[in-house]
Amino acid sequence: MKSHVEKAVINHRSGYNCSQSVACAYCDEIGISEELMYQLMEGYGFGMGCMEGVCGALSGAIAVASLKASQNNLFTSNRRREVYSISKKIIKGFQEKNQSIICKELKGSGTGKILRECPGCVADAAALLESTVFHIDK
Repeated sequence: MKSHVEKAVINHRSGYNCSQSVACAYCDEIGISEELMYQLMEGYGFGMGCMEGVCGALSGAIAVASLKASQNNLFTSNRRREVYSISKKIIKGFQEKNQSIICKELKGSGTGKILRECPGCVADAAALLESTVFHIDK
């Protein structure tokens, strides 16, 4: 698999929200249509429903990680801990790199101190997804 980080950034420049930008970049790798993924991730923009909560790019990365790592079986959850562990690694990596996972804090809303702009968050979340789930390091 080749890196999809640039595709995620291009998606963002094309008008996708941060969660859609990351998640839609990997549709070919997880076997879901881009149209469906776009719809699924629409409500996660601007920190979930414009509430400036958890960064949308991070939410997109976790959605892809879950789809890739899940056992896809409604009656057993023996992969759930692995999915949680993968999610935790992505979140911790993002937190370490950007000092926050909260959209409002990343954008500097209320403080004026911008920790990371949206395109950077998109690139960071995609890169963490790749290194954690797809084992691609740049």
